Amino acid sequence: MSAINKESIGRWISLLHRYGNVYMNDRLKEFDLGAGQYQFLAVLYQNERISQDEIAYLLKMDKGTAARAIAKLEMEGYVERKVFVVDKRIKKLYLTEKAHTFEPKLTSILQEWKTILAKGLS
Repeated sequence: MSAINKESIGRWISLLHRYGNVYMNDRLKEFDLGAGQYQFLAVLYQNERISQDEIAYLLKMDKGTAARAIAKLEMEGYVERKVFVVDKRIKKLYLTEKAHTFEPKLTSILQEWKTILAKGLS
């Protein structure tokens, strides 16, 4: 028997994750987004005005990854960082009009992926 079990749950989870990223990258490229950014938008749709550190914590990602993803969202016009009035060292994240307009499209893309995953399941 080989060292890698071809029927292991870990292997299937890894494949599913990779296929999901390929699907999301393909569906989001026309919006100048990728699989690395949409998760941040999804969190911000539910928790606008949180800090970069808070969103990294919620997504269980390191701060560097969060910083890069948020910088990309900011560069593409989806997010703005504004100084927090209470503590000027902290910047809170705000969605732009572009991001609010995009929300139904992202919801639709995520629903399509969910439909693909559930196809054939009872």
